[in-house]
Amino acid sequence: MASPAEARAGERTNTGPGAAPSTGSGTPPPALAFHRALTDLVRVYQFRDRDRICCYDISVTQCYALEAVVLRGPLTLNALAAELYLDKSTASRVADGLERKGYVVRVPNPESRRSVLLEATSAGRALHARIEGDLVAEEERLLAEFPPETRAAMTRVLERLARAAAARIDTTGGACCWVGAPALPSEADVESNSRKGLREGT
Repeated sequence: MASPAEARAGERTNTGPGAAPSTGSGTPPPALAFHRALTDLVRVYQFRDRDRICCYDISVTQCYALEAVVLRGPLTLNALAAELYLDKSTASRVADGLERKGYVVRVPNPESRRSVLLEATSAGRALHARIEGDLVAEEERLLAEFPPETRAAMTRVLERLARAAAARIDTTGGACCWVGAPALPSEADVESNSRKGLREGT
């Protein structure tokens, strides 16, 4: 019997109006197959993070922020916002929550009197080590069925994908739409086209 994930994958390969193009052999093109597999993986991990991280007294976003400060810190607020792909005000609220819980502190920035650095406390480092240890133990169980060379190859692929995806993300606070994506018609365009269609009898 097919698993729920396999069933969902099968549903998405159905043909019909609006269906994605296929190679003609019943299998989706490589990029589409990759997109669907990655979407399933990301969805599972998002649910896992949501359900597990809350057990550690911080939110998922706070967990990502704490990890960034521990591994790459001390960080300025701007640097933290860039790490999390958030605007500065949102990153500030995340940092405030971690500071109230005693996991980070603000310290003077020796390179600029106009800014401060976010630094992990001993409690913050201990919490990060605990979370990372628990998640790594879970990953070890997940990877146990794969041979060592496959595990190493998957890690390299994921690292390259993460770098490539990060390079394509706009962290300047610009528009959320893809650059080069076709513009959606305005209400005036839709109305004009409708009148034109009526005049032409379409």
